[in-house]
Formats: sequence, C-alpha cells, structure tokens
Amino acid sequence: MNTATKLSGFALGLAAVFGAAYGVGQLTGPVTVVATEHDSDGVGHGGDVRDEEAGHGEGTAAGHLPGGLLVSDRGYTLVPVGAPAGEFAFRITGPDGRPVTGYDVTHDERMHLIVARRDLSGFRHVHPELAGDGTWRIASPLDSPGVWRAFADFTPTGGEPLTLGVDVTVPGALTERQLPAPASSATVDGYTVTLSGSPQPGRTATLTLTVDRDGVPVTDLEPYLGAYGHLVALRRGDLAYLHVHPEGTPGDGRTAPGPQVSFATEFPSAGAYRLYLDFRHRGVVRTAEFTVHVGDPGSTTGPTDEHASAEPEDGHGTPGHEHD
Repeated sequence: MNTATKLSGFALGLAAVFGAAYGVGQLTGPVTVVATEHDSDGVGHGGDVRDEEAGHGEGTAAGHLPGGLLVSDRGYTLVPVGAPAGEFAFRITGPDGRPVTGYDVTHDERMHLIVARRDLSGFRHVHPELAGDGTWRIASPLDSPGVWRAFADFTPTGGEPLTLGVDVTVPGALTERQLPAPASSATVDGYTVTLSGSPQPGRTATLTLTVDRDGVPVTDLEPYLGAYGHLVALRRGDLAYLHVHPEGTPGDGRTAPGPQVSFATEFPSAGAYRLYLDFRHRGVVRTAEFTVHVGDPGSTTGPTDEHASAEPEDGHGTPGHEHD
C-alpha cells in the first residue's frame, strides 16, 4: 500500500448523514442476514440504493460510492452462509458465480473482516480462515444483539481491492447506544491515545495519534499487519467505510515505532465519523476509538481535557483483546 493512504473513498454525492435508527426494543429470531443486490442503505437496514448501471454485479456505481455500501461490486458478491452457533461464515462469489478461492495477501492477510453495530459500537477487526470450498469461517465476532454491518476487505487474485458489506441481525434485547461526544483522547488498558489534527471536508489533512502508557510515551510499538497502526473510519448513518494505513513502513529506516503514528486523510463530506485505531504493544493488539465531527467549526481534535474511554459500556467485548 502507498505510504500515505487517503480517506478518499467517501462520495460527495451521497445524501447527508442520517442518524442511527436504534431504540430500546427486542430483536427476536435467529441471526438474520439482510443483503440486497446493492445494499447501500442510509438508515438501519431497510432500504437499498440501486443504479441502472449496476446490473447484478456486472458493473456498479462503486466509483461513486464509499467502500462497504455494496454487497456486490465488479462481479464479486459477499454471500453469508449458514454456520453452527458461535461461528460466522461467508463466501465471496466471482463474476462466474462460483466461490473465489484465490486471494492476494494484503497487509499480511488474505481477508480482513471488520464488524460494527449500526450504532457504531462493538467494533472488531478479525481474520477468518479459508476452507478449500471458498468458505471463510471464524468464531463469531458479533457479540451483542443488534443490527451489525460486516465488511469483507480483500483483493481477489488478479483483481482490484474491494470492500463489500452486508447487514446481519443478532436477536435479543436491544438498547440504543448514543455516539460518544468528540474527544481528543481515548484510554484502553492503561494506554492513552491522543488524536490531533483538524480534518475538513474536501481537504487533505494529517491525523496523528500519540500512544502513551501510564504517562510514558510508547516508543516500541510492534508491527501489526505490516504497519505500526491501522485506522478504520465509519460514517454515522450509512457506515461508509475506509481502512487506512499510516505513513511509513516498519523497517524502512525512517519510520519510528511510536509514540506517534500519522495518517494522511481526506474527508470529502461533512458529518460525524467514528475512528478505530488498532495498535500492538507487548504482543497484544488494542483498539482506541474516537468520534470526529468533520466540518463542524466548533469541534476540533486539538488538545483537550476530555477523554473517551475505549472500554465497553455494557460488558460486551474484551478491551485489549488480541485480534484474530
């Protein structure tokens, strides 16, 4: 990947950011997959956006859409399949309709599976295993009731990088989780990660994340998937997706292993975004989370006394867990 990967996938032509349609309630029944041919809904999972050019996977409007909004793109389709309780499984079918079995290694893995609830809680970044029949399997990262968005981030052999997305409903009692307020710091397992930078829509900006542990700068971050940090951004409402890697590469002779990790970013649209930074130290991968309001003159990511905890609010998930 280029040393400066931009958040340039977000489309200017999409509608304004919609609020997440969550309320206190009950979801019943088995895990349900909601997957339209071109699943790019704006609120919840009830609708989809179609384009006359996007006919059954043979061509799509993906050049005008953010990543992860489509279940089918350029002939490739994300197809969840039945799996035993506690397991999540899916296939990628190709232009010929058959399961894809050939994938390029990208950032040390052939498949990156990212999941988040539609209220932007419960984020996980994991790496399933590929079976000979083209089925990807992993212990289910969907650990609480709600409507989840699952993103498959991959490069088919001989093809271009793709990110496909599908909604999955996990039954059970559901309580809305409000998006945390913007804050410049997040804490996880004794680590404090500070975010600095002032992103504005339509402009390239550098976001820098600085990692401290118990007040001491961490200068020995460990490579994780070929980098010192990985940043995923999801836009509130439609969950437009971008997987971003930092400037520089471990071992290139000029990139320090912390405490700072910088990303060249570009947010073409205003709105609220949730950022998730994965970093590894002392053999454990942790995730620091931030809310950023792009285009809000009253909101910056400069130094502040606010802190946003990366600990889960209801006990679901395990902060500081090592990613699969």
